[in-house]
Amino acid sequence: MLAPQINHISVKDYLAGERLSTQKYEYVAGQVYAMAGASLSHNRITRNLSALLWSALRGQPCEPLTSDMLVKTAHDRFRYPDLMVTCNDDPSTDKYVRETPVLIVEVISESTRRTDKTDKRLEYFALPSVLEYMLIEQDIAEVTVYRRSASWQPFYYYLGQEILLESIGGVAVRVEDIYERVENSAMLQWLATLDLEASKTV
Repeated sequence: MLAPQINHISVKDYLAGERLSTQKYEYVAGQVYAMAGASLSHNRITRNLSALLWSALRGQPCEPLTSDMLVKTAHDRFRYPDLMVTCNDDPSTDKYVRETPVLIVEVISESTRRTDKTDKRLEYFALPSVLEYMLIEQDIAEVTVYRRSASWQPFYYYLGQEILLESIGGVAVRVEDIYERVENSAMLQWLATLDLEASKTV
């Protein structure tokens, strides 16, 4: 995120402004912060996971929502997670804001790492509806999942492993599927190993 754009703005004015602005801003205690653009890897990761969850949740009361949807984390804080899953009818009366996500996902970049792991993490943990918080690295293949059922202890997942998402009924997601077409060193090495193993069986 960038520096705050102005000194103070009311929640009402912020929400009204977001309807008209071509730039997305997060809102924290009266200040707004411009959201930076995302890399190709970031977009691929978000797309992959959204597609996997959408496919797994079709016909069910839960659905994935991408980064154009705000989540209200406190009376004076609004965030744009990279992805979240909501279930049943959200009590929010605003069609642009959700208040009761069960799963929140952030794709980590150098510019967002500190906020994703500190301020946002604490805000998301404080939401009564949130059952899991997932952090996905871009430059390495590492996924961290925090679960309310485990007192928010982190669980780490790597290529070749499967993540069971308790928040949405135990939906299983493979780490390599999250990173499909992402060209970081871990994925390139993983694919090279698979090619080598395949050649040995021919």
